[in-house]
Amino acid sequence: MPTVPLPDDPDLGQLRTQARDLQTSVRHAWPGSLELVAELHPDGVPADPARWPLHAAQLVIARLYRFPSWPALVHHVGVVTEHRRRPDTVAPSDDPATEFLRRASLTFGPADGPLQASAGAVLEAHPGIARGDVWVAAARADVDELARLLALDPRLAVREGGPHRWPPIAYLAFARHEPAPGREAVVATARLLLSHGADPDTGYLWHGMPSPFTLLTGAFGGGEGGQPPHPHQHALARVLLDAGAAPNDAQALYNRMFDPADDHLEMLLAAGLGRGDGGPWRRRLGDALDAPPDLLRAQLAWAVVHDLTGRVALLAAHGVDLRAPLPGRYGVPQRPPYVVARTSGRSAVAELLDRLGAAVDLAPHERVLAAVLAGDRTAADDPGALARAREARPGLVVWAAVAAGADAVRLAVELGWDVDARARTDVPSDQEWETALHHAAHGGDDGLVRLLLDLGADPGARDGRFDGTPADWAEHGGHPELAGVLRRARPAR
Repeated sequence: MPTVPLPDDPDLGQLRTQARDLQTSVRHAWPGSLELVAELHPDGVPADPARWPLHAAQLVIARLYRFPSWPALVHHVGVVTEHRRRPDTVAPSDDPATEFLRRASLTFGPADGPLQASAGAVLEAHPGIARGDVWVAAARADVDELARLLALDPRLAVREGGPHRWPPIAYLAFARHEPAPGREAVVATARLLLSHGADPDTGYLWHGMPSPFTLLTGAFGGGEGGQPPHPHQHALARVLLDAGAAPNDAQALYNRMFDPADDHLEMLLAAGLGRGDGGPWRRRLGDALDAPPDLLRAQLAWAVVHDLTGRVALLAAHGVDLRAPLPGRYGVPQRPPYVVARTSGRSAVAELLDRLGAAVDLAPHERVLAAVLAGDRTAADDPGALARAREARPGLVVWAAVAAGADAVRLAVELGWDVDARARTDVPSDQEWETALHHAAHGGDDGLVRLLLDLGADPGARDGRFDGTPADWAEHGGHPELAGVLRRARPAR
């Protein structure tokens, strides 16, 4: 029986309940529980299940979640609980200083943007709120007030407070209010706090997820919501890195990988990204965080499937292996980068990898996938390989619509791929998210919408995440006329 990763935001009470439930199941000799014990307990199935102890059940639960012992699991959950924060769920406050900090700080929730823009109104109504408040002084980079407060009590530099229970330096790194403080003030504030003991690796676990949102994460911004970077991101990041902040920052890398710019990556690589033991957060969280080399391979995987040739070249220049299989991350198959590039329709990356000596042979069905995405009709020359390709990538029409265009979409449908198949559109994965028609509708691509309808796409199909039709997606994407076309359309088959 395979082990599984510990769920995000783990709860010790729930884990204890799981252990008690397992003990009860074993004592009743229920087959499923006995199989689990046989696989994961060193002593196997007990000779007398009716007397099986709780500590044995706890060990099995720990091993199920890839921990060597129950105390190790309890310790890990304790670390998560200590550092868990939910900044996007903090309620408004009647206290002006607390409310300013709530609004001024990135929360990585859906309210970001308008929330930070509203912080200025609190400042206008209460211009003196930094006086006597170390967290507001840090967020505003009010160096004079901060110096005054630290002279009175240096311990304030590391004291958690404010709406998010952060130390002052975190409010500086995650601040996005207007008017933004100047570069010199931000640098001076960071240095002042660090000189008084602030930790450059300060961070928190957003909703208990294992990847810490560090000060570097705050400085660089980004993420699935496209949160803005700190207005002085590079200067702030430089101060933090010079003070010893760990460059192997999983969350900062993840948040910024969606942006084709590599300025953050260049800074982190120069500071040691990809080397060392992973820093204090990996020492706390263990294998819940990727090892430094694996962080770089995950970046390479994303770069390959998104045609980020500059990033691939940068990673190659820093010694990342271009021939080893990529990690199975972000829907990227565990195949060498060259194979992934070709079978994702990323010709520019494939050509770069070829020039760098990383070209490898493709399997017959992979050659078919590459040919279809290139609009090459020789893909039909090997019926067996074609059948294997359809089996391996049932949602290819969706990725063809994303990465290759009309010719590839038409060819894929002609060769037997389902025009209404659902797949992801952010990575070449067959996870059943949406159809090609949903993608084209949301992007307002009238020509591709017409082609897909002509090929028999169902305008009434519903996506697997939001249960919306292509017309709904067109409306959401800001294309009301196209939404009307889709609502009037009828399947061609």
